[in-house]
Parts: sequence; structure tokens; C-alpha cells
Amino acid sequence: MIEFKQVNKTFADGFQALKNINLHVHKGELVTLIGPSGCGKTTTMKMINRLLEPSSGEILVDGENIKNHNPVELRRNIGYVIQQIGLFPHMTIEDNVALVPKLKGWSKQKYMKRVDELLDLVGLEPDVFKKRYPSELSGGQQQRIGVIRALAAEPPVVLMDEPFSALDPISREQLQDELVALQDSIQKTIVFVTHDMDEALKIADRIAIMNQGEIVQLDTPDQILRHPKNQFVEDFIGEERMNKETDMKTAKMLMMAKVATVKANRGLAEALKIMKGYTVDSLMVTNSSGELEGVLELVDLEEHYGDETRKVKDIMNEVKHPVKTETPYTEIAEIFAKHDIKTIPVVDDGKLVGLITRSSMMRGLAGMKQTV
Repeated sequence: MIEFKQVNKTFADGFQALKNINLHVHKGELVTLIGPSGCGKTTTMKMINRLLEPSSGEILVDGENIKNHNPVELRRNIGYVIQQIGLFPHMTIEDNVALVPKLKGWSKQKYMKRVDELLDLVGLEPDVFKKRYPSELSGGQQQRIGVIRALAAEPPVVLMDEPFSALDPISREQLQDELVALQDSIQKTIVFVTHDMDEALKIADRIAIMNQGEIVQLDTPDQILRHPKNQFVEDFIGEERMNKETDMKTAKMLMMAKVATVKANRGLAEALKIMKGYTVDSLMVTNSSGELEGVLELVDLEEHYGDETRKVKDIMNEVKHPVKTETPYTEIAEIFAKHDIKTIPVVDDGKLVGLITRSSMMRGLAGMKQTV
């Protein structure tokens, strides 16, 4: 939908703001541009509606070079939301939202219907709000109007320049949630400039991290967190934020590495002694290579303890729900929820490497040191 081809921008004073930018924003995708002050993110966005012109290179929207479009007409077909909101104070909310549809020659019936639809879309009752003036709305409500005004003429592309940064944290988070829900339903092509990494991670389909006029990394939030391209990206994301994303913690992070085990050919008296020594009511059964073969439960051991001919292998049970070291927390929690089990063994290439209990899982989620 939007494509930058080797775009450069040098200002009159000789400062090169953009250096060979190549970027493709797909139809229906929300891409955030983020980076330190002066990195070129706002310059990049302002070129899409020709508020700034490139020094070289091409910018295409829906396959057509934007240089071939009248700038005024181009802007009427691209929604634009800014930090300062920019509502006209002497106009009602209804007139503010309907401004571009009127300029495009829509009938009154059509644009009035559109105003009501959009107000409903952001949870502002039309009969209550459309005759009010901007000064009669809270900051969060005004920014909602700013967003729907950009959507009023049904543009295929919407540009958003740090639209929520001036709001209080609660309003900001609410609007981020609403934007994500709104985008799920309207599927516009959105370029969103922000300086807040948490915001980018929350709302974006892909994130373009910029520095000194270049795109350093362009990828999904998950891939950027998992595989930052270089030290700049790591530093920009921040260690705390990267660790926080291990809300997608894996079995390796939640397990106890020291596990009480027994060999399959050992006697039941020996198995009982191991259980008492570790104060556990089950033992993982492994072979000489460390491979997991089964589990011995205390209840079965007590039932058959009187039979001196029995070995562990005779009464052990199959392990039904082992997980791998990379299994995410959500799957582990689901296993505990669906099955009446106390422990989950963790295997790597068939070898037992750890054990997850409900308590070790909670300790791991809280970032506490695991114990036996």
C-alpha cells in the first residue's frame, strides 16, 4: 500500500535527515516508526502526505507515485492525527468530524450518518456529543474525535503523529486499547509515529526502529524482542522491557533443574528411601543416559511395597504430559488446569532436564530463584 524506494531527505542547511529509506507498509497493516529524537521518524511520515518532499527516491501509495497527485487532493484522501489534536474550537464536534467529507462533496445525509457511526465506534453517544464544542470535552474525548475525524472520509491510509503522547497515562492506555480494537474492525493502513516503545509493542503489527536517518530494524514486536539486530536496538528496547515480555516465559524459566530420580531396575525400598530423602511423593524414572522413562508415584509404591520381587519398572507409570524447554508458560498453565497432575517433567532431546510444579511455576513467573 505504501512504499518507499531509496528515499533520501537533505534539508537546506545540509542536514541529511533520511538516508536511503526502503520501506513497504502492507494494506491493512499498522506500522510504528520509533527512535530517538532526530532519527527521522516524523520526517518519514510527513513525506507520505507531501508535507515534506524527498530529495531523491520515490514514494508510492497504492502503486502510484505521490508526486503525480495534487498535494491538497492527496491529503484529503489520507487521514492525519496529530498530538495537538487540532480540532477547530468554534465548530461543533459534528462539524469537526464532517469537515473533510464536506470538502469532498458528500451529501448532508451521508456525512451526518457517518458522524453518528464514528461517534458510536469510539463510545461517544452521538445525541450527547455531536452538538458540543471541543472545550466541553476531556483531553481523551478530544483525541477520540481527532482519530475519527481522520477516518471520516474513509481514507485508505491514516497517519498518526504521536497522537496520545500528551494524555495522562490512564487515558493514553485506554486509547491504545481502543485503537487496537478499532483497527481489528476497520483494517486501515496506518503509519504511527511514537517515542514510546511500550506503545509501539502494544499496537503495532510491525515496528520500524530508526536511528540517524536509517531504519535499523523492521520486524514484528515479538521478533524484535526475541532477536534485536544489534546493540543499539537492545539498548533502545531496554533490558527490563525485554525481560517483561517473558510473560511468555518458557518451561526452562519455570522449572527446577534438580530433580529426584530413580533407575527403573531399582527395588522399591531404595525408591522409598529416595522419596523420603527428597521429601517428595513421586520420582522421575530415568535410564543411564538420562532419558525419561516414566514416573513412580508414592501411592503405587505403598500399594506394592510388600512384594519384594517388584522393581520400579514394574509399577511405574507413563509420563503423559512432558514438555520441552521452549514450551511457553501458557501451555504449561493449561496442562495444570486441564489435568489432575502435580508435576510436569521438562525434557530436551528425550533427556530429563527439569521438573515444573505449580509452586515452581509461580516462583518463575515472579522472578524468584528456583529451589528443589
